[in-house]
Amino acid sequence: MGPSRGTHVRNVLIILALAVAVWLLPGGGEASGTIANLLTVILTAGLLFFAYRLYMEHRTTVFGLGDRMRAQFYGALALVTLAIVATGRLWGEGGLGVLIWFGLIGLSVWTAFRVWRSYQEY
Repeated sequence: MGPSRGTHVRNVLIILALAVAVWLLPGGGEASGTIANLLTVILTAGLLFFAYRLYMEHRTTVFGLGDRMRAQFYGALALVTLAIVATGRLWGEGGLGVLIWFGLIGLSVWTAFRVWRSYQEY
């Protein structure tokens, strides 16, 4: 048995009240920007912690790769990081920037896939 209809209506009214407060109160837009930045920092920290945990759990596998494959894997990670950091600037450039962004992401995914296939064949 799920939540009642009244619970959904209450939640929608809370969201609407918060939206009206941001819209009407002085400094509401700045406060919402601050909260959005704080949530972005928390999300980024969570993703970095997740990546750290994955690395710590699978570091013997990573070190088991040959030097060339490990360098390609780290290069793919660096390339996807560069693409993610430059997303706003590349997408803001228009068509060519978007194509470059997709090219960077595609090249990094292809390289990581090649490393994974090489590891599976060995």
